[in-house]
Amino acid sequence: MTSTLITNIGTLVTNDPSCPGLLGLVEDAAVVIDGSVVTWTGRAAEAPAADQAFDAEGRALLPGFVDSHAHLVFAGDRTAEFNARMSGQSYTAGGIRTTVAATRSASDAQLSANVSRFITEALRQGTTTVECKSGYGLTVEDEARSLRIAATYTSETTYLGAHVVAPEFADDPSAYVDLVTGEMLDACAPYARWVDVFCEQGAFDGDQARAVLTAGIERGLTPRVHANQLSHGPGVQLAVELGAASADHCTHLTDADVAALAGSATVATLLPGAEFSTRAPYPNARRLLDAGATVALSTDCNPGSSFTTSMAFCIAVAVREMGMTPDEAVHAATTGGARALRRTDVGHISPGARADLLLLDAPSPVHLAYRPGVPLTAAVWRAGVREL
Repeated sequence: MTSTLITNIGTLVTNDPSCPGLLGLVEDAAVVIDGSVVTWTGRAAEAPAADQAFDAEGRALLPGFVDSHAHLVFAGDRTAEFNARMSGQSYTAGGIRTTVAATRSASDAQLSANVSRFITEALRQGTTTVECKSGYGLTVEDEARSLRIAATYTSETTYLGAHVVAPEFADDPSAYVDLVTGEMLDACAPYARWVDVFCEQGAFDGDQARAVLTAGIERGLTPRVHANQLSHGPGVQLAVELGAASADHCTHLTDADVAALAGSATVATLLPGAEFSTRAPYPNARRLLDAGATVALSTDCNPGSSFTTSMAFCIAVAVREMGMTPDEAVHAATTGGARALRRTDVGHISPGARADLLLLDAPSPVHLAYRPGVPLTAAVWRAGVREL
């Protein structure tokens, strides 16, 4: 293995609690990576020798983004739906079925090519860890193949057979829940780490969501929940009760929901791309942070309601619209996402961490919110390998 010294870092974001401030900033810094891991961080003047050196030229270095909520296995295009919505129509969960039809018709090669394209697109923008859900097949075969394809690109795969009720079961949703918790789960569990459910009006109610999550837990999957996106509902409370890693969306919360999240290990994952693309009210991140909840930011990349792979965009929107400071948003997009995936090896830059690094073409991570829409990626390392 070859060690690399990244030196002349203007601002290093460590997210290390032993360093001052939320982001654990170190000025005039250096980092040593050896193989796939970080082995040293500190002031550049104190850096040890390494086999090779990289000059950061005074730019900011931060952990690679951790996108803990994405739907990348799909086919088709929903431009017409987006155009209609921007012309005054409201978003409902029913649009998912359009993508289901296209996904079922696509070949494995087509679906794999799409996932590869989105993973590469995200990597160019600094995302080094991506979670990927099924949910656009809604048959035993199509959900299983979606997860098989996703698993070739990430270890963070999520079984989302309970995205919406499959069209064939529109008149018998209970039978579809039986399928999701039975034969479909049996086929999908070997390829998944997580189980998820869209607990929402138009999708699955609290009792149905509980059945799906409980069945997944019994098969060794850890729950996460699409919760409280379109309206108040039982999703957040169910997520906390069942020890879910995250409750995602969290747009419509009662005081009891906020208190439940703050008093638990369940991360509130906020997805501002969805509100941006549907003209819906943004979640109140300030309320959650002030209560002591752990917050993550993610893209929710999907073809219907948030077709973006840009974590930098989500950071900028969260700062502008959701009451987050630039430091809080960067922390949520890195350490927050890692906590939502229950990962301790990513989301920070400290000895022993995986060497997932993002070098900005800027002197400070504040530029991610300060210069929205500007491509600021100067270099990316994933597991110690420079990708660009």
